[in-house]
Amino acid sequence: MSTSGLMSIGLRAMLANSSALQVTGHNIANANTAGYSRQETVLETATGQYSGAGFFGKGSNVVDVRRANDRFLSMQSQAARALSAMDETRSGQLQQLQEVFPGGEGGLGSAMGSFLNTMVDLSNSPADGSARQVVLARASDVAARFSNAAARLDVLQAGVKADLQATAETVNSMAGRIADLNQQIAAVSGYDQKPNDLLDQRDNLLSEMSKLVQITTLQASDGTVGVFIAGGQRLVLGTEASKLQVVQDGSDPNRSALVVNTDGQLLPLDSAMLTGGSIAGLVRFQNSDLVAARNQLGQMATAFAYAINDAQARGLDLGDPPGAGSDLFAVGAPRALPSTHNARDASGEYLATVSLQITDASLLQASDYSLALDPTGMSKFLLTRLSDGLVRGVNDGDSVDGFQITSGGAGLQNGDSFLLQAVAGAATGMKRVLDDPSGIAAASPVMATTSSANKGTASVASLAVTSPAIDPGLTANISFTSATGNYDWTLTDAISGTVMSSGSSTWVAGQPIVLNSFELQLSGVPASGDQLTVGKTRYPATSNGNALQMAALRDARFVGRSVQGDGSIGPGATVTDAYANVMADIGVRVQSAKMSADISGTASAQADASLASRTGVNLDEEAARLIQFQQSYQAAAKVLQVAQTVFDTLLELGR
Repeated sequence: MSTSGLMSIGLRAMLANSSALQVTGHNIANANTAGYSRQETVLETATGQYSGAGFFGKGSNVVDVRRANDRFLSMQSQAARALSAMDETRSGQLQQLQEVFPGGEGGLGSAMGSFLNTMVDLSNSPADGSARQVVLARASDVAARFSNAAARLDVLQAGVKADLQATAETVNSMAGRIADLNQQIAAVSGYDQKPNDLLDQRDNLLSEMSKLVQITTLQASDGTVGVFIAGGQRLVLGTEASKLQVVQDGSDPNRSALVVNTDGQLLPLDSAMLTGGSIAGLVRFQNSDLVAARNQLGQMATAFAYAINDAQARGLDLGDPPGAGSDLFAVGAPRALPSTHNARDASGEYLATVSLQITDASLLQASDYSLALDPTGMSKFLLTRLSDGLVRGVNDGDSVDGFQITSGGAGLQNGDSFLLQAVAGAATGMKRVLDDPSGIAAASPVMATTSSANKGTASVASLAVTSPAIDPGLTANISFTSATGNYDWTLTDAISGTVMSSGSSTWVAGQPIVLNSFELQLSGVPASGDQLTVGKTRYPATSNGNALQMAALRDARFVGRSVQGDGSIGPGATVTDAYANVMADIGVRVQSAKMSADISGTASAQADASLASRTGVNLDEEAARLIQFQQSYQAAAKVLQVAQTVFDTLLELGR
């Protein structure tokens, strides 16, 4: 082997180890750089030179600087980060929502209970002006708490919109930077070696973007990467980046939706396809948790207001002359919101209109509904209850879940849909509308008396007016004809004495006697010949019958009643129980979201650790390599030194 060959080997060895030292130093310098992947020098043996004595090696060559990369672990880390960010974002929003429904005296349940308790005080002194003022004050408190809670939900909705807009801008900025990096990477794609640092920067951007929105990536042959969201919508393709925008939801203008702007074309994103990232957490909170809370709040507000107003209509106020009580509360009206895709006329007005009317507030459910034409033709519309997915066929004018549906205009066209919100806006518009204390209907329009000649033990337990249709001008006379409860009854005109109607029936203990829109409950047992009379209240100022009926609403289960399969109506919840159920529902959501955030956060940390163990820089290893390559470099220098000495010796011999 020639001296020049030995010098060449030493020189190649010095260059190889110098390169390895440079790469190791680069690793050490970037040990704490986010997204940096460990690099290593790839060496190969130089092709040997043939001679008559065999092949003599020529040392080594540096063929590549390779970065540690694991595509599977990278994708796993991105997916775990997306899920963790979604759960964490939703958990934070739910904790804010929980504050809207406090317990104790600051809660809605306490306010409604306090209002109904004032009816007990009013029943003790039905003509007392101060007691009536207290009733109005408590009514104002109830209305204010409902409207304030609704306003806080609106603030949360506005916060979701602002967060979505800020996050979308961040995603767009990242998408633009990824497109720029794609261009730089593609520019050097013709070389055999890869631009490791540029690839690291791009991978780091993809990892950070996955926290905001779950992404899928597709590698191209020119080194660029395509980025897709929501099941295939293009965000980055080659060197072109689309824009993520926040727009008004097509079915509910109060909510936000997302679209991808690609060359001016707006492509809507299906919220169901957003399964990761903080954006998905915000959208899920908006479309599920916030909607449920708003409907639960509206259900309570509507049921409570209608129950009190209905009780007011069944009583008498302190007017001169006394009249039926007017409404004490007003709530926001139900609404039917047309989809922005519905058919319109030449002037831009929707061809079809839909209106809702509350028919029985106690049957209202805490849900939105979707209304569309029935494609089967078996009924006119298909009504979908969005809270549980129940689909029913309905026709124009039908009443479902406590509200009536009426269509107008040219009628629904194929492809039209309406979002029906029977209770969503109720709490927002809740207010006290009765200002005159004398307008509180504490008196019952009728009163019951027993004959002094009665021999049985029967007495009046309660007298409840069941409908404003009661006619106080009719006097009901009830005469028991046997000891087994048989009785005859007549309804007589109180002025002329004319018998308007009559009949007979049998009284059963525990069941009321129902006549002329009233229910008379007896305690004790009547004897044959006993008589009862129900007639117009003579002195309304001293009557407390209707105040007692309103106080009894504390224990009445009139919130969220439902129609059973056999047509019967199942009981609902009391107002305090209904509020407790709302707090429990939100509490369960908060705990579930927090648990999910903890679990997904742990999974994300483990995925990041696995990726870091594969691609990250270990300073202990790099320090060992630094010593290794330093010693190799010194040995190579020694080889070169020996070659120089040999060469000098040969020159000396030549002289």
